[in-house]
Amino acid sequence: MNLLPGIKSIRAGHAFTLLAAVFVLTFGIMVALIVIDQQRVIDATTRLQEQTVPEIIRHQRLARNLEQLRQEGERLFAASTSQARQQAIFVVTLVASHPSVLEHRDSAELARQAERFLVDVVRQGMKDDKAYAASYEEWQRLAARLGLLVDDVSIQGINLAYADLSDVGSAMHLARIKLTAALAMVGLFLLLFLVLLRAHLIHPLQRIDRALTDLSVDRPAPEFKPSAMVEIQAVEAAIGELHASLLQNEEARQALEKLANKDGLTGLTNRRHFMLTADIELQRAQRYQRPVTVGMADLDFFKKLNDTYGHAAGDAVLRAYAGLMLDTFRQSDLVCRYGGEEFAFLFPESALVETAKLAERFRALCADLDIRLADGRLVRVTMSMGLADASDCPIEVALKRADEALYEAKHQGRNRVVVATARTGD
Repeated sequence: MNLLPGIKSIRAGHAFTLLAAVFVLTFGIMVALIVIDQQRVIDATTRLQEQTVPEIIRHQRLARNLEQLRQEGERLFAASTSQARQQAIFVVTLVASHPSVLEHRDSAELARQAERFLVDVVRQGMKDDKAYAASYEEWQRLAARLGLLVDDVSIQGINLAYADLSDVGSAMHLARIKLTAALAMVGLFLLLFLVLLRAHLIHPLQRIDRALTDLSVDRPAPEFKPSAMVEIQAVEAAIGELHASLLQNEEARQALEKLANKDGLTGLTNRRHFMLTADIELQRAQRYQRPVTVGMADLDFFKKLNDTYGHAAGDAVLRAYAGLMLDTFRQSDLVCRYGGEEFAFLFPESALVETAKLAERFRALCADLDIRLADGRLVRVTMSMGLADASDCPIEVALKRADEALYEAKHQGRNRVVVATARTGD
């Protein structure tokens, strides 16, 4: 058998040795070429896991923050209350100072512009409500720039992945040409890689995206399945810390709101918050033509009490009366410490006749209330109250009428309830 054409005779050992040498050399060259291509695949995969994926996550986080900044700006212009606008501007400030935004030069500059613009709009809106409508067109231009930047950042992240995946595809294509068997091995590796990528990267990122979308102080902290990737674990831990931070911020906001709306001595609503709430309630009652009454009350001879027993005794009396008010009046009634020993009331869905009965019952309770001072002594302090109908006038006018009725109660001898008449109020 002539294994090598052109050579007439050769020993079988030499022929098989030559064929074996050619096969080994050819296979070695092919294996070396495949190893090179495999190394390219491994390098690209490592770069994707260690560099590109974290960079994509950073781009996605930046894009979400920029989009949230734009949405909060829209919410600020759409808000109908000052509190909602303050909440929106708080989130804008929080997002604008996020590290992912600050480390991106273009995003940081545009975020600062948007933050400064929205803060200026809120300041102007405190003076003139028309400032929001006048500034909305300029905000739309800023929002359009934010939208374009979101698209650019998202495309940059996609391009990072596309470059690495293209490198992997090229290496795999060359390996398929060089050896079908190697192609099967590479295909198996690629399949395994995709399964691992889906199980340990894509699904965790989808869960992270849903968790960030649903992240709220009204919902419990998001829970994640255990992940094998350290980067995913770090992101999930950061989301848990963010939720805890949001809860702390909400608790601080509620505490500040309580301090801003409550009287520190009595725990009743303070005058500022009472005027805001009462004005809204009066507008509602007048819109639907429902009865509403306001009242002004004053402790009789309170200055004499302070002069006789000291200011600590006066504070004890005020706290006792505040507790009695909260126990006596309805939950729907508004009660506030108007100033000093003066109290203001608003009684929704109550006509003067019904309110006068309630006030008289409360006055009688006050007259019979024994208040124990710190030194053990008991004192009694009566109260005078004036009531006025508020169904046809602003809160300031209604309170003025109630105050004049209160003055009349004082003039008649104190410890009584006087209802304002049209003549008294006018």
